[in-house]
Amino acid sequence: MAVAETQLYAKVANKHRSKSPSVLLESLLAKGFTAHIAQKALAATGQKTIEDAAKWLHSHCNDPSLDDPIPQEYALYLCPTGRLHDHLQEFWKESKRQCGKNRAHEIFPHITLCDFFTCEDQKVELLYDTLKRVGDSFSQSFPPSISLSLHSSTSYLGFFIGESHANILKEFALAFSSEASALADCHVKPCLKQLHLTLAHKFYPHHQKTLEQLAKCINPGETCQWVAALYSRDMRFVHYQTLRALFQYKPQNIDELMINAGDFIYVDPTQQSDVSEGWVIGTSHRTGCRGFLPENYTERANESDTWVKHREYVFAIASRFFTQSENEPNVKVNGEVRNPSTSRSITNVLSVQNATLRRAAASFCSGKISHLVAGKYYRADLNFPSTLPKRKDGVKHFECDPPLSSCGIFQSRLIGEALLDQEVTVSYVYSSPALRCIQTAQHVLQGLKLDQKAKIRVEPGLFEWTKWEASKVIPNFMTVTELAAASYKVDTAYRGNFPLSSLVPSESYEEYVSRSSAVIKQIITACPSKGKGVILIVGHGSSLASFTRPLIGLPARDSSDFAQVVRKIPSLGMCFCEELKENKWQMVNPPVKTLTHGANAAFNWRNGIVED
Repeated sequence: MAVAETQLYAKVANKHRSKSPSVLLESLLAKGFTAHIAQKALAATGQKTIEDAAKWLHSHCNDPSLDDPIPQEYALYLCPTGRLHDHLQEFWKESKRQCGKNRAHEIFPHITLCDFFTCEDQKVELLYDTLKRVGDSFSQSFPPSISLSLHSSTSYLGFFIGESHANILKEFALAFSSEASALADCHVKPCLKQLHLTLAHKFYPHHQKTLEQLAKCINPGETCQWVAALYSRDMRFVHYQTLRALFQYKPQNIDELMINAGDFIYVDPTQQSDVSEGWVIGTSHRTGCRGFLPENYTERANESDTWVKHREYVFAIASRFFTQSENEPNVKVNGEVRNPSTSRSITNVLSVQNATLRRAAASFCSGKISHLVAGKYYRADLNFPSTLPKRKDGVKHFECDPPLSSCGIFQSRLIGEALLDQEVTVSYVYSSPALRCIQTAQHVLQGLKLDQKAKIRVEPGLFEWTKWEASKVIPNFMTVTELAAASYKVDTAYRGNFPLSSLVPSESYEEYVSRSSAVIKQIITACPSKGKGVILIVGHGSSLASFTRPLIGLPARDSSDFAQVVRKIPSLGMCFCEELKENKWQMVNPPVKTLTHGANAAFNWRNGIVED
């Protein structure tokens, strides 16, 4: 057990236990559940119905932490509803589309009244009683509308609450915190500094003007009904990343995690360094179980997606009432229904222009080809290619420049056929000098029925970040002459923008970003924008981020963030950009879907069939 977890257990294990069970608790006790586990289930589901709690207990039957005495964390937020809420949600959506995700998108629109605090499971109902009593006492003095003024800086954009109204909200927060601390024996800290409703936080400075223009479209005086809502979260995963499963995954091995589409998984970024590439280790929010899962089966979710709304007090002009929001799904706390299969994509709001840009990351063999016997290639299994192309230095250089796998060949041709079905017209083809990329380009063109018409331009500048090369040297790539002799449709007359000799082993991240930005601009300049056609660029997983961001005017990511993004890019991942006007590009949905598939483990017929 980690030191932090040990301290957490010690902090909560010896607290005084309440003896008065609720009606819901009595029903669970009658079903044979212990008081501690029943209270945990009720707290985790917002104490709404027996059915919710029983379903949670069933899902967590194999949860190794089920008996752990760690309570939930709770926070009190003031949330807008009505037309103001609708306008804020539109801002959330449009700011994310135009400027990318920032910290504000992690949580729904709100004003923080009391930040997160812990409360023992058996005392949560006291928080509900407190919210109702304090709400009733402030119902007549609560302002019918709240004064909001826009404030902007290079890293923050939001509404500040007017002083007179802020004082009332602070008094409300202080009254709740005082009574909750006394009754529920927990430390609740009210927010007594400048109250605000955040619109954007920790964004790139060059997006400030765009965000300000979007924010000015919000009328802070719109009709609004304010709701004081009590939310909870699992305190163990506060600093974890939250992922959402896009597809179901059934474990192939005992240490893998079963996930269903829509499941949320908590992932600790500090524990991923020793995990195999393409995999993560995480804990399921639905079951509490922990294990490995394929990273490309998931997407990044919002921090608040796993929060549970417990109770809310509605400050209405004509009437005041207290509600449990029983029909509201626990994880859809901001009223927005998300489609897991499409939420990665940016909505295409314009028709595709004449000049477009697409990139496909190559699918490659699992690591190096280590099956060399006496200097000859040995096909270890059917996913290894049946033969290798001839090169003057023999097969040894395939160790650092591996070919495409059999599955990769099939997948590449399948992508080409799908592009053909969508009537995609390719005018130019560029590829990294890596053999697996050239083979991907060739088989995509075969699927498009263009392999006898289009020529592949081998561009050394498209090679991946050389720091990631395990050999710490630049691979000895096949020459254009060797590729042509091996029947690859390469343009032997093309001379790359970056000669092979310019690739530096273990280049810095800044050098790689500079190279990527320069080569993509040179490729665009070399391809006339007049006439209908597509530039197809086949690179590496890193290419999708390093080439598209400078094209659409975004700065490079931090190197640590960049590595996390690249880890999630699947084989044959595709980005699609369109040119709105000269040198003005935007990302839109690719014309074909992503190719997905599961793992297929090696099979030994002796195990379990003949032998015990």
